[in-house]
Amino acid sequence: MKITLMEQTSANIMTSIRVTVATIVLCGGIYPLALYVFARLAAPESASGSLLRDPSGQVVGSRLIAQGFTEARYFWPRPSAVKYNGAGAGGSNLSPAGPEVRQRAVQSVADFSADHLRPLPADLATASGSGLDPYITRQAARYQASRVARARGVPLSVIEAAIQLEADGQALLPTGEGLVNVLSLNLKLDAGQQRMTEPRH
Repeated sequence: MKITLMEQTSANIMTSIRVTVATIVLCGGIYPLALYVFARLAAPESASGSLLRDPSGQVVGSRLIAQGFTEARYFWPRPSAVKYNGAGAGGSNLSPAGPEVRQRAVQSVADFSADHLRPLPADLATASGSGLDPYITRQAARYQASRVARARGVPLSVIEAAIQLEADGQALLPTGEGLVNVLSLNLKLDAGQQRMTEPRH
């Protein structure tokens, strides 16, 4: 039985439609759903956005996104070219030798009251590629420890112990130095201070 050109074309179109529908269902439905279920079971915290909560249980941010702290009692993150806006991650694309980058570095030096006797760690003067890097080095955290201890009215040793504890729980740099998650550390300090000020029965 001879198949006409129109019948062959119609068969090809129907085959294409079936393949397209199957691909959409598989790649746009079944696969993402399976991946979502696996992620929720294997790593529920990460799948939820690695959210962090304050002592009252209120969500205050994500472990993966930096926030712009400016109060003396808090540790400060790296500078951000996007003002810590999670919806617009990115670098400034400015030349490292340009006046804008130099001005930002000079401002950072002034903010941290750094000088030639107490130079500022590089990560506190330079923005990350995303502008949302939530980590600083342990050296950068220790650099701020005295200011935080004074502002909170606690011994420096308490702040340094908190830094050490936070760094020990994070990934290591190639140098073997632990990173410090700024938001996580600040929340732990707030929680610890709240426990110290709560009335004892």
